[in-house]
Amino acid sequence: MTDANVLAAQQWVNATYQSAPGYLRCPEDGLTGWATVLSLTQGLQFELGISPTVQNFGPGTFTAVKNRNRLPAAETNANLIRIVNAGLWCKGYWASSDLGVWTAQSQSSLVQLFADAGLVYGSTAWPHICKALMRMDQFRLVGNGDLTVQKLQQRLNSRYTVGLAIPAMSLVPCDGVASRDLQNGLIMAVQYEVGIAVASINGYFGAGTQAGLKSKGTVVPLPADLRYLFRSACYLNSPALGVAYDPADIETGTDTASHLAWLRAFQQFSQIPQTATNDFTTWAELLVASGDTARPATGSDGIAEITAERGQALYAAGYRIVGRYLDEHLPPTDPYYLGKALKPGEPQTILDAGLRLFPIFQYNGTVLTNFTYEKGYDQGTIAHAKSVEHRLPAGTCIYFAVDYDALDADVDTNIKPYFEGVKQALAAAGERYTFGIYGARNVCTRVSREVGATWSMVAAMSWQYSGNLGVRMPENWSFNQIREYDFQPGWGLDADVWRDGADPGVSILDALPEV
Repeated sequence: MTDANVLAAQQWVNATYQSAPGYLRCPEDGLTGWATVLSLTQGLQFELGISPTVQNFGPGTFTAVKNRNRLPAAETNANLIRIVNAGLWCKGYWASSDLGVWTAQSQSSLVQLFADAGLVYGSTAWPHICKALMRMDQFRLVGNGDLTVQKLQQRLNSRYTVGLAIPAMSLVPCDGVASRDLQNGLIMAVQYEVGIAVASINGYFGAGTQAGLKSKGTVVPLPADLRYLFRSACYLNSPALGVAYDPADIETGTDTASHLAWLRAFQQFSQIPQTATNDFTTWAELLVASGDTARPATGSDGIAEITAERGQALYAAGYRIVGRYLDEHLPPTDPYYLGKALKPGEPQTILDAGLRLFPIFQYNGTVLTNFTYEKGYDQGTIAHAKSVEHRLPAGTCIYFAVDYDALDADVDTNIKPYFEGVKQALAAAGERYTFGIYGARNVCTRVSREVGATWSMVAAMSWQYSGNLGVRMPENWSFNQIREYDFQPGWGLDADVWRDGADPGVSILDALPEV
């Protein structure tokens, strides 16, 4: 909806800074959006003496606001007051209709924004709030927001972002919605509580963080702040096997029956040991999609042909199922040709080694433009033909790959239409085979719920994908791809946790046609 005050802000910022070095005009349409707040950011930079201006509120801008050390009520630069009023309007808070005047309404709204972010009004937190004004993050509960999630978001801001001044942390949105920003903030808070130096905290679940969790995160009982983070992570991953985490358990140090029941359900759902404790494997599963990459895996996938010798080696190493590609879209003469397609007779070789097989289909699934209804229909048709060619039995699930960090908008515009095409192609061919999806958690969940994928193969190794951070495991997960390594020199392999009772894979082939 068009907002007259947002329109006034857009017109003012364009007219005032059109000659500022680097300035990019925003649309003058009265609609709040990134273009508007980024133009306001450039205006802020210009007033603070930063040139050329850029569309990014980076460390330089943060430091300049901090060094000025002046809240809007004490500000003498009318243009800086205009920028803050404009930022409040863009964020949905009432402010002064005369942008150059700091009114009681402006002050009240700013104080409310501090509170919504979980902060006490004052100069210490002002640079963070100023940055928040120049972004589209929400700090009030949205329609689908959760009060318990919002409380965690506010605590992260109060204790870690501002209270401890962790350099890598920005304010976490306080909209009550689990997100990448929330998950990154949660991991950084965990890093602090397990003893990572403040300057080294980065939100990366690396060796230092894992070592810290193994030493401090597994003690019983946990220190209060670490316990709060562990139980908040439980809540964010709820429900598991239909069991919801009781928010009352977040604040207590008692191992209540409901807390222990949820832990066991989550561990069973995730196929990790059912210890009902805060062991490292459970921490890892709560925090990142890949979980504990050292845990056992009985599934695997890769581009290399499985010969009799390789099949025997896989079986001896504890693997019981292998994923292989049905086809490859590149000719052997192409420099990027991988030779990844199943070879004639290879399915039988796999089965003869005591392994099962699950088929994967990917034609350049790393770019958005590959995903259209037409391409889905075409590739679904090819996948059916290749599966018949290799004598895969009726009922086999074929996993079609989305091998990049597809955002929700991508799912709406391209990914879902692609899978609708796959679905229709398999139906037109007699519904002999079903389709699954390989991708990040969010993509798997949405395609399964909204298009009807039978099983999900989760690209968990890419744990920093937006579609993996802050997103629960899909209910229909069958394979969880947790690590890539050289199984033998020159033979790379992905290890996949194969879920008990999920996709059984192919254990027998159709009979050869009579000659």
